[in-house]
Formats: sequence, C-alpha cells, structure tokens
Amino acid sequence: MSLAPRAVLVHRTTEYEELLARHGTHGQAAFFLSSRDRGIEDVRERYERNRRALAEVAAAVPLAWRQARVERADLDRFLFGPEDVVVVVGQDGLVANVAKYLAGQPVIGIDADPGRNAGVLVRHRAKDARALLAAVERTGSSGTGAPGTGADELTMVEAVTDDAQRLLALNEIYLGPPGHQTARYTLAVEDREAAPEPQASSGVLIGTGTGATGWLRSLWQQRSSPLRLPAPTDPRLAWFVREAWPSPTTGTTRVEGVLSSGQSLRLTVESDRLVAFGDGMEADALHLTWGQTVRVGVASTALRLVG
Repeated sequence: MSLAPRAVLVHRTTEYEELLARHGTHGQAAFFLSSRDRGIEDVRERYERNRRALAEVAAAVPLAWRQARVERADLDRFLFGPEDVVVVVGQDGLVANVAKYLAGQPVIGIDADPGRNAGVLVRHRAKDARALLAAVERTGSSGTGAPGTGADELTMVEAVTDDAQRLLALNEIYLGPPGHQTARYTLAVEDREAAPEPQASSGVLIGTGTGATGWLRSLWQQRSSPLRLPAPTDPRLAWFVREAWPSPTTGTTRVEGVLSSGQSLRLTVESDRLVAFGDGMEADALHLTWGQTVRVGVASTALRLVG
C-alpha cells in the first residue's frame, strides 16, 4: 500500500517574530524600533499576512494527505520523501533555499506578501493552493511537466568534490574564501583545449538561468559582458571570476564563460581553506582544503516548479 502524499509547507521566520524573540513583548519591540525612528505596524502587518497565507494553504491540503511544516533554518535537518509535494509560502529566495534538498518533488510557490516579491518563483496566491494541490494529485507527484500542473523543469547547478561531497543550488554556487582573503586556485574548463590557469581572486560564481536575475546578473552588467545569459530552463550555466588579480604567477585571461550540459569548471584549491555554498546558505557549505579539486556543472536534478 502506497503512502498518501504529504504536503510539506516551507516558511521562514518573519521580522516580527525575530523581534519578539529578541525583545520579549510587542511593546518592548515597538519601543526598540521607535528609538530608531521606525514603526512596528508595517512589520506586524507583514507577519499577519504571512500567518494568514500559511493558515489558508494548510486548510487547502486534502484531508487524506499527510502534512508537515519546516522552517528555513531547519531545512538541512529535514528529510524530504519521494511522495512529498512541497509548498513554499514566502519569498522567491525561499524556493531557492529549499531546492537543493529535493530530488524531483513538485514545488508550489505561494507569494505570502504580494507586491513585495518579484514573483518569479512564488507564482501563486494562497487562494489558489487547493486547485494546485488537486492538480498535482491528479497527475501524480512523480510526473514531470504534466499538463495538469504545468511544471517547469528549472536547471540547477552542482558542485562535486574529489572526496564525493555534493552541493546543489538553484541560483548559483559561490566558490571562494570564507572571509575577505584572496582565493588561490587553478581553474580549468573541462573538454576545452586551453591549459589550466592559476588564479588569485575574491571567488568564482557559477549560476543558472534562474540565478541570472540576481547576483550573476550584477557581475554580468558590471563588466558589460558579451555573454548570453541562460534562461531558467536552459541546460547551461554562466560563470564569472570576481576581481581576478594579475601577478607573475596568476593570470586573468579566463574570467567568464558558459558551460553546456556535460561540461564542467574544475578548480584545484591552492589556499589553506575555501568554501562552496549555494543560494546564500552559508551555514550549509562545503569546506575545501589545499590540493582538493571541485567540479561544477549542470546538475542531473532539476527543480519541478509548478507554474
């Protein structure tokens, strides 16, 4: 007998909840903000909108389904199952945060605060949750791109180390120093004839078409790059070296490019310590030491975002 689907509601602690946790009461939090010429009402109203959205989505889950909730800070400790349907209630970035922990489960993005989010990944309103969950149930949570769900297969980026550590991200993976030091490494684009190049920089960013609207795009614009950035469903990645430094032993000729499916960027660490993290989740990073090699390319896993 197969398990009933489980709706996993993903949310993030609001500013108001953080203020209450720090200051104890609404009044003390209000006094703290007023001393800095800020009011608490807007913060509380955003909390109320998020709370109402969560309650409406929870009420829309079919009675025969199981249900669970997970907060953003607990994602790395939560075990997602193959029968899960993930409902993200919050901001676009929260979809990216959860994507790395999934393996093909459908994701529904619910905008908890319309007008404040771009709505690229949280495409729906809480009132639509019942119909969206019913559509996923009709097509089966393991189906991909079915007409009933209109799921988009968003390309993800993957980093794999020589000791088999693996990191997934929806927007981008950053490889670089954990602080403000200089990262030293040798960079090579595999399946290319050019020789590897020793480099010193403030890090390397490798991103997808989904990430091409954020951090990746800022680098692309700053250097007026001629590269054509990928679209979210394109099986391509763009990469940029940040602030490469020329010296007698390090070069700057290989500072940007595009990786197609099957290609990878290979970095061999020549610093005491570098980190690799995805989508801003620094607490869940790979720690790389001298001599280690990491390869970054298009992931075999895609995010199934219900349209």
